[in-house]
Amino acid sequence: MEEVVGKIWDKWITSQVTTDHVDTKVHFSELQSQLLIYYRAMGGDGAKSIEMAEKRELNIHRSTMQKIAGSHKQFYVSWQDERSLRLPPYIALFTDKNLNQSLYFWLTALAAQLDKQRRSAQLNTHDTNNHDANNSGSVLNQNDWFNDNQQATCHLITEYAGLRRLYSTLAHEVLRLRSIEIDASLKKQPTSSLSHHLFKGDFFNKDNDLEQAEKAIATVLKIPGVINQYPPCSKDVLPVPLWLYPPIDVQGQGANFDPMDEKNNQKNSKRKPGELQEIEQRKKAQYADDNRKTDGLLVFQAEALMTWTEQINLDRCQSDEDDDADVTQIAKDLDIISLSRHRKANAARIRFDLDLPAAAQDDLRLGDGILLPEWDYKQQRLVDNACVLQTMISDDVEPMALSSEYQKLSQDILALFAHIGLTPNRRKAQPSGDEIDLDAWIDNFALPVKDSSKQAFYIDTQHQNRDVNCLILADLSLSTEAYIDDKQRVIDVIRDSLMVFSEALTRLGDDFALYGFSSVRSQHVRFHIFKNFDMPHSDHVRGRIARIEPGYYTRMGAAIRQSSQLLSQRGGANKVLLIITDGKPNDLDQYEGRYGIEDTRQAIVEAKLLGLVPYCVTIDKKGHDYLPYLFGSNGFAIVSNASELPRVLPKIYLHLTAVH
Repeated sequence: MEEVVGKIWDKWITSQVTTDHVDTKVHFSELQSQLLIYYRAMGGDGAKSIEMAEKRELNIHRSTMQKIAGSHKQFYVSWQDERSLRLPPYIALFTDKNLNQSLYFWLTALAAQLDKQRRSAQLNTHDTNNHDANNSGSVLNQNDWFNDNQQATCHLITEYAGLRRLYSTLAHEVLRLRSIEIDASLKKQPTSSLSHHLFKGDFFNKDNDLEQAEKAIATVLKIPGVINQYPPCSKDVLPVPLWLYPPIDVQGQGANFDPMDEKNNQKNSKRKPGELQEIEQRKKAQYADDNRKTDGLLVFQAEALMTWTEQINLDRCQSDEDDDADVTQIAKDLDIISLSRHRKANAARIRFDLDLPAAAQDDLRLGDGILLPEWDYKQQRLVDNACVLQTMISDDVEPMALSSEYQKLSQDILALFAHIGLTPNRRKAQPSGDEIDLDAWIDNFALPVKDSSKQAFYIDTQHQNRDVNCLILADLSLSTEAYIDDKQRVIDVIRDSLMVFSEALTRLGDDFALYGFSSVRSQHVRFHIFKNFDMPHSDHVRGRIARIEPGYYTRMGAAIRQSSQLLSQRGGANKVLLIITDGKPNDLDQYEGRYGIEDTRQAIVEAKLLGLVPYCVTIDKKGHDYLPYLFGSNGFAIVSNASELPRVLPKIYLHLTAVH
C-alpha cells in the first residue's frame, strides 16, 4: 500500500512542477543528419560531430514545490568543445512543435558562428598555443559565455534576415516562459513580461546579486550586445535555451579505459536505437581516492542511502558472475561516475586481453621501426618522430589455394570485368606472343604439306593499357571483431574482400599491394604486409590473407603516411590508395577524438600532394558525419550492407579507375 501511495504522490508532485510539453516534443535523433549538414553549411568546424548532451547541474532559485519534488536541479543545456557540438536529446520547451524544431537549428547556427569567431580570433593572434588553451576545449568563465553568445547572436541576426525573424520569435517565447517560471517560484499570477518583476525588484531581494544577473540576461535576450559585463552572482540564472554553455569541467585526467570494448559493443548491438542514443550521452567523471587504508570495512545506515550517488567510495572487484549485469541503467541514473586508477579484477582482465603477443606467436618484425610525424592541430604543425610504425609479415604461413567459394565469387567479378572489356584478350595461333600455342603446332604438324611461311604457334595476350598502381590498406582494429550477422564478423568480410579483390586485380593486370594496420598508442603502429608490389600473387599471399585477425586500434594517419610513401615510389601516372575501414580514427591516447581526425585529414592532404588518389570504403553508417571532412565529398563510399563488401569493392574500384 505504501508503494502504491508513493507512486501516486510522485506522479502528482512531478506533474505540478514539470514544464515540458510532451505533445510537441522534438527528438534530436529525428534531425541529427539535417543539423550536421546545416552546421557545415553555416561555416561550422568540419572536424566536429553533433552529439546528444547530458544533463548539467545548475544551482538556480527553486520554488518550495520544486524542492519537495527534488526537480530543477539538472537541465539539458547545449554546449560544444573542440570535439563536438552537444544538443539536448529532445526539446519540449514550447507549445508549438515547429518552434521546438527551430530551436535546434538556431543553436546549430549559433555554434557554427562561435566556431568562426574562434577561428578569426586565432588568425588575429601570434600566440597560437596560448590562444588554443584559452579557447579550444577549456572552460570559459561566465563573462566569456555572456559576451560570446551575444556577439554570435548579433552577427546572425544582422547577416541573415530569416534568422533575425526566427530569433525574434524564439526570444519572445523564452522571455515569456522565464517570467512564468519566476511567477511560479513566487506563487504569483503570471505576467507577459519578465522585466515586470525583474526591474521592480520583487523576484529577489534588492541586495541579491542574482537579481542583477537575471536583469542582464533578460535585457540582452531582447537586445543582444547592449551589456558587455556579466554581473557576478552566487547562484545560476535560469537556463538560457537560446545560448551555448561552456564545456563541462571533467575532474582529473582521463584514464586509459578502452572506448571500444568488445563486450560493450556486442551488448549494445542488441539494444534498441533509442536505448543506444541514451547510452551515448556523456557523463561527468570524478576520480576516487584509491590509496585509502580503510578499504574493506563499510559502515553506513541503510535507510540513509537514498540514491546511487549517495554512497561511500568502495573498491569492489567485479567477478565473472557480474558480467551479465545491466550496468547501463545504473550509469544512466548516475549524475557523476567515479573512476578508479586501480588495475585489478575486470580492468586487469581487459589489460591482459590487449597485451601484445609474445614474439614467438607474433608476426615477424622487419627492422626496428619507422619514425613518422603526426599533425598537432593545436600547434598547426607536424611533430617529427611522434610515432613508431613497425612493419610486420607472417613468416610461418601455410600456402592456400583458392577455395571453391572464392572461385565462384571471383568468376562473378571477372565476368563483370570481361563485360566492360577490361580482362586480357588471348589470341591463339599468332606469329608471336607470350606463350607457345601447342594446339596450333599440333594442327600444323599433322598437315601432309607444311607451309613454313605461315607458321603461327604462339598465344598473344593483349592487356589493356591502364597504367594503374593500387595500394589497398585494410583496417584491422579491434572493432572488426564485431558481428554483422549471426555468422560473419567485420574482419571476415574484410578478409573475403581482399581475397576476391586480389584475384580480380591479378586478372585485370593492375599492379597492386595489400597491407593492413592497427595500433597500440603512438609507439606501436602495426603495419602488416600481405603482398607488396614486387611480390607475385600466389598461394603464400592467399595464406597471409587467410590469417588476418582483429588487432588493436586505428591510428590511421601513420598507416596512410607510410602507404603514401610506398605508393609514390611507383612508376606510372595513376596511383590509387584504397582504404577499407569500419570506423573513425582512434587510439588509447590523445588520438581519440579531434586529434585523430585532424591528423588523418592532414595525412590525406599529404597523399594528394604526392599525386595520389586516396579513397575510403567504409561500412560505418555514421561515416557521413566525418568522412567528407577527411576525404572530401567525392573521396569515399559507404557500404550500407557490410556482407556485400566483397562484391561491391571491385565495382567501386572500376568506377574509381574508369578514367584511367
